[in-house]
Amino acid sequence: MLQLNDISLQFAGDLLYKHVDLLFQPDHCYGIIGANGAGKSTLLRIISGELQPTTGTVSMRKEDRMSVLEQNHFKYDEFSVMDTVIMGNKRLYEIMKEKDALYAKEDFTDADGERAAELEGEFAELNGWDAETEAAQLLNGIGISTDLHYAQMESLDGRQKVKVLLAQALFGQPNIILLDEPTNGLDVESTEWLENFLVECNAIVIVVSHDRHFLNAVCTNIVDVDHETCKMYSGNYDFWYESSTLMQQLIRNQNKKREEKIRDLQEFIRRFAANKSKSRQATSRKKVLDSLQIEQMPASSRKYPFVGFEPEREAGKDILTVEGISKTIDGVKVLDNVSFTVKKGDKIAFVGDNEAGATALFRILVGEMNPDEGSFKWGVTISQSYFPKDNTRFFEDFEGNLVDWMRQFAPDPTETYIRGFLGRMLFSGDEVYKPAKVLSGGEKVRCMLSRLMMSKANALLLDQPTDHLDLESITALSNGLQAYPGNLFFASHDHQFIDEIANRIIEFPLGREGCLDYEGKFDDYLEWKRSRV
Repeated sequence: MLQLNDISLQFAGDLLYKHVDLLFQPDHCYGIIGANGAGKSTLLRIISGELQPTTGTVSMRKEDRMSVLEQNHFKYDEFSVMDTVIMGNKRLYEIMKEKDALYAKEDFTDADGERAAELEGEFAELNGWDAETEAAQLLNGIGISTDLHYAQMESLDGRQKVKVLLAQALFGQPNIILLDEPTNGLDVESTEWLENFLVECNAIVIVVSHDRHFLNAVCTNIVDVDHETCKMYSGNYDFWYESSTLMQQLIRNQNKKREEKIRDLQEFIRRFAANKSKSRQATSRKKVLDSLQIEQMPASSRKYPFVGFEPEREAGKDILTVEGISKTIDGVKVLDNVSFTVKKGDKIAFVGDNEAGATALFRILVGEMNPDEGSFKWGVTISQSYFPKDNTRFFEDFEGNLVDWMRQFAPDPTETYIRGFLGRMLFSGDEVYKPAKVLSGGEKVRCMLSRLMMSKANALLLDQPTDHLDLESITALSNGLQAYPGNLFFASHDHQFIDEIANRIIEFPLGREGCLDYEGKFDDYLEWKRSRV
């Protein structure tokens, strides 16, 4: 059991939460949701003990062990992959190192023997004899091949390190597991493995994630962080979303009826207050009016941007033909003789482990990179607009504010026109005069989406567009792309986002020629792919 009692936190002069009381139970998975900046990750830091609240306490059983997903991907570079995973149980790792040091001594004394016996007993209690076997099972499950289990962490790439640190957080059967964005950088197979692991886990699992499919798959409860409060609800994310939407509508309807009643009473009082024969009745009505209080809608920090793409012209019959394209980057052949033809109305998701292949194809198709072999041809009616995975170059050297930044891409340079697009992306008031170079990751993505909307292209290419976005923005983007009448090419790790939008799936398997090309929804593709194994 894990309990938060009367937690409040003032951060940088602002009150982030007040009077938070939450009870977490074993064999439950709790998804923490809220707008960017609401304090989701901060709540995890309070629970883990990394951050002390202004008031209140966090309590857990003395015998329970808490495990936290490490966010510093370079922290363990000097250690092996196996040691890094086993460090997930700090006490077990300490015992292993002390044992090794004792047995390595040339002058092994009786006192050393007694200490070694104590350590062996505790080692066995902590299931130490099976530690490497368990660590290997976790690593294999999450997609780290056996040949890397004893490699140095510094030799791994960023995505591999993320997987190792996730295995570390799950190692040793902890009683409480805290995971902050655990699916970031994971491929579909690794995410599915993690989902299955957490569903079968009997620990208290508390997770922060922007992945709706993941939250729906693993969560038994949702903790909503909003307007200085943290409230817990039963069910997964979709259940919470549909329930909260329904509740908001019920409250609006109730308030509307009350407002109509108040208006009727006010009109009666106005008409009859001066009429002696009606004055007593009017006084009675006034008492009723005074007792009627319009229920306040729950104040919410949630804001949904508006995302809508309107092509300037309809595409013709010919969209895009790709013939035999190959590309090698840093010695790795990321595209190998790739060919496909795009039909009008195709919304293609590029999926799989080969992120570099999808990025290379996008850059080739928009003219930023040349293929080593092969060719491509756009139809004469096609206009393209590109959303790159790395948008740094658009902001780092720009000295102006958001209005100035948007003016570079606007067909109409007037501030009124530009502010209209910025407003859709939740930049209002004086926020539009914020320097472009100081924007957060999510704010930059919203600016890039505004740029994309201004282009009025009939073919959009988007490379990982949901990175840095909160759930509300991801939902708005998904809705906008589903409604988009043009052709769409996009890469994403967001399972639900892909399944909602794409009608065609293409994968470039590393080490294999060509591509897997499937016409249909993403879930159907995954089932089709499993059937081929």
